[in-house]
Amino acid sequence: VSKGVQNVLDYLQNEYPDMDVIGISGNFCSDKKPAAVNWIEGKGKSVVCEAIITEEVVKKVLKTEVSALVELNMLKNLTGSAMAGALGGFNAHASNIVSAVFIATGQDPAQNIESSHCITMMEAVNDGKDLHISV
Repeated sequence: VSKGVQNVLDYLQNEYPDMDVIGISGNFCSDKKPAAVNWIEGKGKSVVCEAIITEEVVKKVLKTEVSALVELNMLKNLTGSAMAGALGGFNAHASNIVSAVFIATGQDPAQNIESSHCITMMEAVNDGKDLHISV
């Protein structure tokens, strides 16, 4: 879009040589900035990922209990983020994963800011034994 606008401005500058070009963006695009408009309207791709992690894996690998993770998620990711006035960043650093993919594939990692607009949800399932997590 920026290249297209620049081409139009070049054409207009030829037609109207007295025209002053101040900038090609009004910054409403909010590229590389946390903005409420991106949280409300979305930007780029949106995905939902979910998994069920068994009680055995939670205990053996994560060294904790399902109920403790559910409580931690509520207190830290949901309540803590709300108290901080987060703009959709109610998660456990989801943008780190997107940054790694961007860097590995040669993308601009600064464009990952919208990736912090994520909500991590956790709940106990299967009679409280297993953990359902979604982002």
